Amino acid sequence: MIYRKIRTKSVLYHICVLLLALVMIYPVLWMVSSSLKDSSEVFVNSHKLIPSVWKFENYVQGWKGFGGHTFAVFFKNSLLITIVATIGGVVTSTLVAYGFSRVKFAGAGFWFTCMLVSMMLPGQVMIIPQYIFFQKMDWINTFYPIIVPSFFGMPFLIFMIMQFIRGLPVELDESAKIDGCGKYAIFFRIIVPLIVPAVVTATIFKFYWMWDEFFGPLIYLNKPELYPLSLALKMFSDPDTTTDWGAMFAMSVLSLIPVVIVFILSQKQLVEGISTTGLKA
Repeated sequence: MIYRKIRTKSVLYHICVLLLALVMIYPVLWMVSSSLKDSSEVFVNSHKLIPSVWKFENYVQGWKGFGGHTFAVFFKNSLLITIVATIGGVVTSTLVAYGFSRVKFAGAGFWFTCMLVSMMLPGQVMIIPQYIFFQKMDWINTFYPIIVPSFFGMPFLIFMIMQFIRGLPVELDESAKIDGCGKYAIFFRIIVPLIVPAVVTATIFKFYWMWDEFFGPLIYLNKPELYPLSLALKMFSDPDTTTDWGAMFAMSVLSLIPVVIVFILSQKQLVEGISTTGLKA
């Protein structure tokens, strides 16, 4: 009797999980299905996941791009922006997090408070000052306004990595000091190898944010040859003419491939980093 109850609960649990999984994955399935439909069918029979006519040529048509530039150009731009900004953001955020967590210096509390305030500050507040600053730097229509700010650390990533570092025993630093290690040696030889899960988690977050970045390129980039994927996909939608929805969804599906690959390759570290961040040793 007890075994039957346990089995019934297990079956109900798996059914609920399966239903929730279908609800969550349905938008992706709908997008993949729409990428293989004719544009006229996308919204007419939107509830149908199986196209009436399979149009694989949507991928060929979408890859041609617009303005004389194929989607290979937009993929290259997105990869360049994302990779460089991710490396810069994670490296600097890790260094700043180590400084706040392990290094004693004057005004540490004040600067930490400033960092928290900047994390809570709406991004819209900084749009006009930043645009004026980058315009005076002659950085409009370049990748610099999108990439360079990441090299000054990201408040959320700093805070997340700080919680991980604070969970490491301080005795490790003291032992390293006895062996003659300085602050940088402790950081690179002791701290960095132990915070790999947190660094990987920060890398994934930053990669996702930069890959999906839309507002920055929309403001600072006016040349089609500089567009990343996020902005190029928006250009498919033209209110003055007929929008090729099939081609747009086809390119949207392709734009998900790098994100899915990154998640599959690093999901173990991602789960470990999220589950252990903030725990005290």
